Amino acid sequence: MIIKSSDQLPSVTLLKRFPVPRNFGVVPSSRIERGKTWPAPAGATRVKKFEIYRYDPDSGKNPCLDTFEIDLDICGPMVLDALIKIKNEIDSTLTFRRSCREGICGSCSMNIDGTNWLACTRFIRDTAQPTTIYPLNHLRVVKDLVPDLTHLYAQYALIEPWLKTTSPDPERERLQSPEDAEKVNGEDGKGPAACILCFSCTSGCPSHWWNGNRFLGPAVLLQAWRWLADSRDEATGERLDNLEDPFRLYRCHTILNCTRTCPKGLNPGKAIASIKKMIAERRS
Repeated sequence: MIIKSSDQLPSVTLLKRFPVPRNFGVVPSSRIERGKTWPAPAGATRVKKFEIYRYDPDSGKNPCLDTFEIDLDICGPMVLDALIKIKNEIDSTLTFRRSCREGICGSCSMNIDGTNWLACTRFIRDTAQPTTIYPLNHLRVVKDLVPDLTHLYAQYALIEPWLKTTSPDPERERLQSPEDAEKVNGEDGKGPAACILCFSCTSGCPSHWWNGNRFLGPAVLLQAWRWLADSRDEATGERLDNLEDPFRLYRCHTILNCTRTCPKGLNPGKAIASIKKMIAERRS
């Protein structure tokens, strides 16, 4: 089956993060150790275990997995609710990003039970027992569940993600037909403009793992397609020239991990294919 959206996949993940031992081939200084365990309150009946990756570069210690036992009767339904409860009531040093709690900002993207997703939209009931939570993979870790996105935002800036025009400015806004707007927004609201830059797709892309210094990755290329598909933009040739590179675009091997793990149900793989098609048509 060709995956066109993460909506086609079950919300319950059967596979764990890695099919190999956790510290397989890892240098001693990076091996994940067993951390502390915080038991559930006395009398708790609906207990859920969360194994959470902890790493503090200032401590000089190896990363570890801390175990938190949470009483679900006094916790919200989402994974983010559990993380906030842990930080507020159990261990205030736990560090993670979050903002909107509505699946809009992309701040709380993390690896939950082996799948990159938003903590605010993943139901606790859909997670494994215990639930394992790591930062987004293949990114430097600032602390705990906070990845360093500096390089990814630098790649995003490279595509110049703003409207570029050469014609005189209109008196009001630049108009766009409903049909042209649909190319950007999507018929079902799942067009490229719906990308929230959570980088779940890029973090899950093996091609970006191998060539992350030169391959732009699915999130940035989806954003590039957003401007190429916009009828109001007048820099199509310039944008394609910027992308026509053996590494920036063509390191995509259509593995489609990006489409499988997009929490918004978007299809970065199709967007990348559309860019390749546009370049091929320009050559012919």
